[in-house]
Amino acid sequence: MLENCRNARERWGGVSELIDRWLKERQELLVLYCELSGESEGVEPEILRHKLVRLCEVLVDYVSAGHFEIYEQLIEEAKEFNDGGIELAAKVYPRLEETTEVALNFNDKLDGCEATDEGVKSMFDDLSKLGEALESRFEVEDFLIEHLHNVHAGKEAPV
Repeated sequence: MLENCRNARERWGGVSELIDRWLKERQELLVLYCELSGESEGVEPEILRHKLVRLCEVLVDYVSAGHFEIYEQLIEEAKEFNDGGIELAAKVYPRLEETTEVALNFNDKLDGCEATDEGVKSMFDDLSKLGEALESRFEVEDFLIEHLHNVHAGKEAPV
């Protein structure tokens, strides 16, 4: 998953400042996720909870930036070029919605989680599900960037 993030950054890193910042945030999210996934039992629950809180902060920022900045920019570009991008986005957007739901549910569950061994273990059980959702989300996001942005690189929108 981390390697795919690097590949996307290499392919689209210079496309725009907004996407650059977003891909950097994605990388931070992945690093935090991988660090948590590698934690072993016996670590103090309060320390793990603190790491989970940090993960959720970055997760919510990342998901929000996607919905309220990146996707809007990509849709706007698709409208300008009017070459089927809007229809394509409409087909894949439900997959993004599903992953958003998983991310927000994970965040909400953390809000109600106590820093006990049992509470933290429950969160770790959900961490795997979050990882699967993020992997799916990154694939869809990369697809959208490729088909709604890169396809228009260097072209001017019709007047």
